Amino acid sequence: MIENMQQLNLPEYPLRLRENEGRREIFDSIRRLWVVLTPEEWVRQNIVRYLVTDKNMPAMLIAIEKSLTLNSLTKRTDILVHSRQGKPLLLVECKAPQVAITRKVFEQIGRYNLALQVKYLLVTNGLQHYCARIDWEKQRFDFLPEVPQYSQLED
Repeated sequence: MIENMQQLNLPEYPLRLRENEGRREIFDSIRRLWVVLTPEEWVRQNIVRYLVTDKNMPAMLIAIEKSLTLNSLTKRTDILVHSRQGKPLLLVECKAPQVAITRKVFEQIGRYNLALQVKYLLVTNGLQHYCARIDWEKQRFDFLPEVPQYSQLED
């Protein structure tokens, strides 16, 4: 675990960190750039590593902070996993560990998903993880006991 960063409810991964002009930064292997290390970014980078390492999601099919337009406003998704054909499959909303996962967080990801229409949603603060499968035809969702493997996302 990194000094001053909370232990998360995820496996520990080797993440690249550095000090740069008095700021702590973490390397984002998806965007291939250094970003400021905030508690939310700590969660995002650990979740990305979890998705790639443990759930076999191809790194090249993951987008971070992808822009979308919602009611004439530009928003950014935390993590979006695509199919090999480029279709969005899994939308992830990350919060800092001290941020409670509330109805408001689910409403936020739900609004984003109105634009994207993905089948799977994941909300996490690094300590609690909630994954749901959306059934668009029946207009319902089911919480899953765990995040599916990449191969299961297109079923």
